[in-house]
Amino acid sequence: MNGVKAKALGCLYQQLKSLRSPARPCSLAACSRKNRNAALHPLWQSPLTIPGGTRQSPINIQWRDSVYDPFLKPLKISYDPTTCLHIWNNGYSFLVEFDDSTDRSIIVGGPLENQYRLKQFHFHWGAINDWGSEHTVDSKFYPAELHLVHWNAVEYPTFEEAVMEGNGLAVIGVFLKLGARHEGLQTLVDALPAVKHKDTVIEFDVFDPSCLLPSCPDYWTYAGSLTTPPLTESVTWIIKKKPIEVDEDQLEAFRMLLFTSDGEEEKRMVDNFRPLQPLMDRTVRSSFQNSHL
Repeated sequence: MNGVKAKALGCLYQQLKSLRSPARPCSLAACSRKNRNAALHPLWQSPLTIPGGTRQSPINIQWRDSVYDPFLKPLKISYDPTTCLHIWNNGYSFLVEFDDSTDRSIIVGGPLENQYRLKQFHFHWGAINDWGSEHTVDSKFYPAELHLVHWNAVEYPTFEEAVMEGNGLAVIGVFLKLGARHEGLQTLVDALPAVKHKDTVIEFDVFDPSCLLPSCPDYWTYAGSLTTPPLTESVTWIIKKKPIEVDEDQLEAFRMLLFTSDGEEEKRMVDNFRPLQPLMDRTVRSSFQNSHL
């Protein structure tokens, strides 16, 4: 597994090529899917699969097919802003990393049997606003998606070990939609020029990522995988029903980042999402009653 993981990570960080956005965006859903797939990151142009994988991510969430589970608990989130450490451009996204040596920033409840520690959060986004999110709802794309990555420190001694286990990780997904400027996000946006190039890291302390969560507690949950190599099927996904609003300038700040290192030919960091994966025989549960038309 270590060899497979190393090879996959090598693919992630080294095989970055230029991306093309469509010359003329189309508002039709079918056209959006076609253009979105044409803009795939090189990492996904040669499909990377897990042999026998049955719970790969991301997926399309069909609202009417999700099953209300009255036994799902509210998700309790407790983040300590002082555990925030760095922002790192890893050549595929930017990661905001946290001190996970203690239980100071945790989530508990929801579909989870244990409490999970916050490790990092990052975003996925598109070259244009017609796509960018990894998950979709009723085949609707959002311009971007936030992932808050947590690990099960109750059962596993390290994050690296948790990544390889079925109940090792819990990721909260939040959709971003175009709208009003997000004041909480702006603090992060203001720091992004300092990590424009791949492998740049800056200190970023005292930030509370709970400001990036919608006030609505409703969510979907399903058993899935990481959406970047090693693609291990270790994630309990918690996808928030309501998106948060960000403005065009904030999305453009994401798109000004680069896949490339200083001194290399510049390649804009856009379309850093994995294609949708088949649901297979999984059930998507919801914490709310289905009143969607």
